[in-house]
Amino acid sequence: MNNFDDIRPYNAEEFPEAMKRIAASTSFPLLASYVYPGEPIEEVRQRIANYQNVHDFQTQTMARVNERVIEESISEFTCDGIERLSPDKNYLYVSNHRDIMLDSSLLQYYFVTQGFDTTEITFGANLMSSQLVIDIGKCNKMFKVERPGGSIKDFYRSSLHLSEYIRHAILEKHQSVWIAQRNGRTKDGVDATDQGIIKMFCMSRTDDKIQALSELNIVPVAVSYEWESCDILKALELYQSQFSKYIKKPGEDLNSILTGLLQQKGRVHFELCEPIAEDELMQYDDLTNNEYHKAVAQLIDSRIIAGYRLWPNNYIAHDIRYGSKAFRGFYTSEEREAFEYRLAKLEKYDDCDLDQLKDIFLGIYSNPVERK
Repeated sequence: MNNFDDIRPYNAEEFPEAMKRIAASTSFPLLASYVYPGEPIEEVRQRIANYQNVHDFQTQTMARVNERVIEESISEFTCDGIERLSPDKNYLYVSNHRDIMLDSSLLQYYFVTQGFDTTEITFGANLMSSQLVIDIGKCNKMFKVERPGGSIKDFYRSSLHLSEYIRHAILEKHQSVWIAQRNGRTKDGVDATDQGIIKMFCMSRTDDKIQALSELNIVPVAVSYEWESCDILKALELYQSQFSKYIKKPGEDLNSILTGLLQQKGRVHFELCEPIAEDELMQYDDLTNNEYHKAVAQLIDSRIIAGYRLWPNNYIAHDIRYGSKAFRGFYTSEEREAFEYRLAKLEKYDDCDLDQLKDIFLGIYSNPVERK
């Protein structure tokens, strides 16, 4: 058994059989009708079953999946900063995290359009709910990340294992890697890198804390949705979390994935921020390990906050939340009406304190203004 067989994506030998399983799945007709509307199901099934490598699957079918998402639910898709990168170099993309699937998926699509190789992607073990999801994920270069739980010893062991795999992927497999800046999506609009993630990166090289990060070529990524993915679902979760520990219901992650795919998102922008350079890390050389991890997390945050694009909705939410007209020049009356119409959708949840629920919703959109 290879050291990373328990978490890695499928290898070249495993890939064709996984494609056949996907094509034979009972859910395949539904998936095929979304990605290839109007095409005979059996033709699509044959195409998928015949893929022999990840490159063809991603550049043909998965690119089409993202094109469909853009066509159906995104009014404008943009990405800046590719000129800061080299297609011959491997990077560790550390991204803010707003949508379960789309944050990484849309970025892969952009890389395909620019002639860059796609990245390997972290894939929460909690999402591996069925063989179909596992097959689609691991055929898209996703690798498993265990959620914190169990004993401290188990958590340390899984963190070290993940750290070793990420370094192995970048330095030995010559594959870039995408990872979220924290465990789980940002739900309150405050993007913040967990210093524990930085500590995890360093665990696989303890002899030199500067080289431990500089050789990974960290690139902060800021993704900004005009209409926040799953905004109402996030507001409800945050509301309920005030009163008791929030426990996800069966199928909730799948519902969030589908909502994120289908919900109208307006404009979506990705900013590939300036990579973290070794000389920047050197300024922290005298810090303790804990201080170093915190400083690097703050450095990544500063890049992501600077790269985050504010939309009219952010300014509208801020003005409504604080009863102000401070940002009146950043939106039109029509844009405010559209936002107020969405805010009013919360009124059907009349078993909640509506003022509190609406304030949470407004915070999702207004907090990025505060961060800026």
